Amino acid sequence: MEQGFGSDSVPPAGPIDKSKVLNVKPLRCLVPVFPSPNGMASGTTPQPSPFVCVPPSGPFPPGVSPFYPFLSPNESGRSAENQDGLGFGTPISPVPLNSFRTPTANGDTGSRRPGRPRGSNGLAAEDDDSQNHSDQFGSGYSVHANDVEDTSTGKKRGRPRKTRLSQSGSGSGSGNPATPPIEVDIDPLLNQLLASFKLVEIDQVKKADGDKELAGRILLVYDLFRRRMTQIEERRGETPGSARRPDLKGANLLMTRGARTNQTKRIGNVPGVEVGDIFFFRMELCLVGLHAPSMAGIDYMSVRLTGDEEPIAVSIVSSGGYDDEGDDGDVLIYTGQGGVQRRDGQMFDQKLERGNLALEKSMHRGNEVRVIRGVLDVQNGGRGKIYIYDGLYRVQESWAEKSKLGNCSIFRYKLIRVPGQPEAFTLWKSVQQWREGTASRVGVILPDLTSGAESQPVCLVNDVDDEKGPAYFTYIPSLKYSKPFMKSNPSVGCQCLGGCQPGGTSCPCIQKNGGYLPFNPLGVLMSYKTLVYECGSACSCPPNCRNRISQAGPKARVEVFKTKNRGWGLRSWDPIRGGGFVCEYAGEVIEESRVGEFGNDGDDDYIFDATRMYEPLEAVRDYNDESKKVPYPLVISAKKGGNVARFMNHSCSPNVFWQLVVREINNETFYHVAFFAIRHIPPMQELTFDYGMVPPDKADRRRKKCLCGSLNCRGYFY
Repeated sequence: MEQGFGSDSVPPAGPIDKSKVLNVKPLRCLVPVFPSPNGMASGTTPQPSPFVCVPPSGPFPPGVSPFYPFLSPNESGRSAENQDGLGFGTPISPVPLNSFRTPTANGDTGSRRPGRPRGSNGLAAEDDDSQNHSDQFGSGYSVHANDVEDTSTGKKRGRPRKTRLSQSGSGSGSGNPATPPIEVDIDPLLNQLLASFKLVEIDQVKKADGDKELAGRILLVYDLFRRRMTQIEERRGETPGSARRPDLKGANLLMTRGARTNQTKRIGNVPGVEVGDIFFFRMELCLVGLHAPSMAGIDYMSVRLTGDEEPIAVSIVSSGGYDDEGDDGDVLIYTGQGGVQRRDGQMFDQKLERGNLALEKSMHRGNEVRVIRGVLDVQNGGRGKIYIYDGLYRVQESWAEKSKLGNCSIFRYKLIRVPGQPEAFTLWKSVQQWREGTASRVGVILPDLTSGAESQPVCLVNDVDDEKGPAYFTYIPSLKYSKPFMKSNPSVGCQCLGGCQPGGTSCPCIQKNGGYLPFNPLGVLMSYKTLVYECGSACSCPPNCRNRISQAGPKARVEVFKTKNRGWGLRSWDPIRGGGFVCEYAGEVIEESRVGEFGNDGDDDYIFDATRMYEPLEAVRDYNDESKKVPYPLVISAKKGGNVARFMNHSCSPNVFWQLVVREINNETFYHVAFFAIRHIPPMQELTFDYGMVPPDKADRRRKKCLCGSLNCRGYFY
C-alpha cells in the first residue's frame, strides 16, 4: 500500500488488512522522539533532554506516541478514553514484513513453491533419483527432518529437531474415506536400527577411515530405513510422488546421527568400497565417502604443492547430465560443470574454476580420480539411475570446444582407466551384448536349462573345465506338496480386481500383513517378518498383483555356472536391489525324518532344511522383533526335481536370505521359501545364502569344509 503511518498519521479504523505491505521507513531515517516537558507544545523546540528508551508496546511517557502496527485500534474504531489519551487499545505482537503477502487475482494469499535449486553440475537437486517412483515419498507426508551436515565439509547447519511423518489412516486406494493425518514419530525406528547394527556411536577413526564391514552396515541401515519409510507412506493408498523423497530424508537423518564413514577426502580407492560395487541412490555415495557432493558431478580437495593451495579432483560422476562420451569401457570423455542452459533459456560459457580447475590440475599432477558411471535402471522402466563404481582413472588431456548447440564454450576432459583393475562398466556392456545377441556368451552348454518353464531363459555355463553339466534332475518351477502344511480357518480372499494396493483397509491380505503391503512394485521386500502372506487361489487379484511376487518366478535373468572350487553356482545377469526377489526354493516337501536318507552319499546339498538354526544375521536384523529366524518344520528335497535355487552355494557372509511365504489354497495353508537380496548385488556376482546350523541333538551329522572365503567364515557348514 502506498500510504504510510508516521507519528502524525491516524491509524485506520477496523481490523488490520495483513494482506497489504506497509511502507515502513528504515530506522536510520526516523528522528528520535524525546519527551516534551510538561506544558510545552508539540511544535515548540524542545530543550535538550536525555534520550528515553521506550519499548514498542509501552508504557509510554507523556508526549510520546505509540508506533503502529505494534498497537492496534480498539474494536469500535474510535479513540479510547484512557489516562494518556493515546487512543489505542490492547498491544499486539509485531508481525514480520514477509508475512504480509500481496493478494493474487483470486484473492489467495498463499505462498508459491520456489523452484528447485541447481547444483554446480547443472543438475537440479532432484534430478538424479527423482524417477524412482516406487521408492519415493508422496505428497501426503510432512517430514520434519533434522538439519543436516554439509556433505563436503561435515559442518552442521541448523538445530536438530524431531522427525515425524504425517500419515493418513486410509487412502483413496482403499475405497474408504481418508482419516485425518496421524503423525508417526520415526525417530524410535531409526534409533532401534542404529542400535541393532551398532551404529549409535561410531569411532572417530572409523568415521574418517572406514572398512568394508562398516560401510556395509551403514548402507544396509540406510536401505532398511528408506524402505520402511516408503512402506509407511504407501499405507495411505496413494501413488508416491516426487515431492518428498525417502532417499534424501533417510540419508540426511543418518548423517545427523553420525552414521557415515570415510569422511576424510582422499586420492585413490575408498576403504570398504570395491570396484564394481553398485548404488541405486546418489546419497549412498555420500554415506560411504565415495563421492561427497549430493548433486555436483566433480568432487575435489585442496592440496599445498609449492606454497599456495590448489584444487585437485578426487572423484567424478558421469550419469548423463552432460554430453559425456563413455561407450569405450576404458576411456571416458567427460564434460566440465557449469555453463548449461538455464530454464530461462540463457546459456553461459563454462569457467575454469572449482571442479573444472581441479580436473585441469589433476591432469598436470597425474593423480588418480575415482569414476562413478550412471546407467539407466532398465528393470525400473528406465526411470532412475544405477551408479557403478568403475575404479580409478587418470586425466590424460583437456580442451575447450563449443557445445553441440554452438552457443557456449565447454571444457572436455579425456580420462583413461588405470590398467589391472577388476571389470566393472565393461562387464555391464558385455552382459548387454549377450542379451541383445550381438556377442556370444563364452562356455554356454545349454541356452535354457528350464526348457521354457520360467519366463526368462536360464543358461548353463562352464568356462572353467570340461564338465558338461550337473547330474540329471527334472526342472520344476515351484514347490510340490503331498499334503497341506496345515488346515486353516475358512477365510475370504481379497476382491482387488486390479491388484492389491497399499492402504486398502478392506483388503484381507493386507490386514494379514499388519496393514502393510509387503512388496513394492519392483518386487522389493519392504520389511522383514516371520511370515509374509501372499494372495491365494480364493483372491480375485490378477497374477501380476504386487502381493504375488514369489509366484511369478525369477524377475532377474540368472545363469547356472561352474565355480572354480565349489561345484555349480548361481548368479544374475541383472543388478538386484537390496530386498529384491531372487527366486523360490522349488522341490518336494518331505518329512523331517527322511533327511537322514540324503546324508551318506553327499546329495544333501540339495536339501533345504528350515528346522536348522540360523544365526541372527546383522544383515537381516530389522527393527521388528519378528525378523529373527525361528525353526519351522519344513524340509524340501531338490535332488530329483527343483529349480535354480538348488544351485545356490553356502556362504558365512551371504548376499541372499530366505523368507517364509504363506499361501492359502482352498482353506489349506502352504509354506513356501522365497529368497531376497540382503544388499545391492552387481551383475555376475555369485548368489549365496547361509545353510544354517544343525541342532545339538543332530550334531553327529558330518560337517563340510567351508570354502566361501569370507572374513567371517566359520570354516565349516552342514
